[in-house]
Amino acid sequence: MITGVTIGQAAAFAGVTVKTVRHYHKHGLLDEPPRDSSGYRRYGSADLSRLVQVRTLAAAGVPLAEIGPLLEADATLFAVAIAEVERRLTERIGDLVARRATVRRLADGDRALLPERVVTLLERMLDLGLTPEQAAASREGLVLAKALVPDGFDEYLDDLEHALDDPRFIVLNKRALEAATWKPYDPRIPELAEDMAETYLANPALLKVVTAFQARTETGTRYRLIRDYAEERDSATARLTTLVEVKLRAAGVAIPGPDSD
Repeated sequence: MITGVTIGQAAAFAGVTVKTVRHYHKHGLLDEPPRDSSGYRRYGSADLSRLVQVRTLAAAGVPLAEIGPLLEADATLFAVAIAEVERRLTERIGDLVARRATVRRLADGDRALLPERVVTLLERMLDLGLTPEQAAASREGLVLAKALVPDGFDEYLDDLEHALDDPRFIVLNKRALEAATWKPYDPRIPELAEDMAETYLANPALLKVVTAFQARTETGTRYRLIRDYAEERDSATARLTTLVEVKLRAAGVAIPGPDSD
């Protein structure tokens, strides 16, 4: 009379391989049942119950060395241990959810590089009248800023969101982006630089958008990288930036100069 199932049947019942069952035997987690008259080991209901317990704990991430003592513990200790296993699983679930979100973001170039908050800001810039090319230029600067000064990035976004509520900031920045198409010594550049400097100096909240990053660096290196990321040395944008900074420094605003180190 057959009183149990074979190792293959036990493995299939528990959802593991025969090799895994033998591995559990090797580590003393599962007693080897007696053989029948044909020489096959037969697993009874108690063996199957133990096998499922071991497999469940192992799948939950419990090290094999901890499973044996855990299954032999009294009810109180077992409950405490299971609660700890559940806590670990909750952490793993949170990590996996975050990883899944990251993978999904790869389908969208902006969201792979920048937080959702920045993507929303870029979309808002388009709604405020910036061209796709101008918004793309702003995006490149934000990517570089996030990489170089991560500790100050969220505060900078606070300042930028506030600035985008000010029509003067929008007008000035649209003009600055348009200036990128001008000749380096276009006579309109000094006038625009004067307007920008006066507007920033008269509005400390807007000035913070200009000075936010340089205040967090020990040298001017990172600031200059962010400032100059899309500028050619002799471009109209480079000249405009230089003129604005000269005027701000003359007014006492601390901005790293070309030779800051």
